[in-house]
Amino acid sequence: MPNHLTPDEMAEAVGMRPDRLMRYCLEQSIPIYRGRVDKTLVITSLLATGHRFPADTDAEEMLAA
Repeated sequence: MPNHLTPDEMAEAVGMRPDRLMRYCLEQSIPIYRGRVDKTLVITSLLATGHRFPADTDAEEMLAA
């Protein structure tokens, strides 16, 4: 899995709507560069804030990929 994903791809991976993911990135100062977000920054930030991932999603595995 690439490290920089489109907001749609990232939102699907973490179980959020794309518009909520974009708002979250802006609130947390996660940069969106050329229409892509850094997977590591988003997942680490979501874990720190206690976000619950979908049951079929392993956040630690996503970070390692």
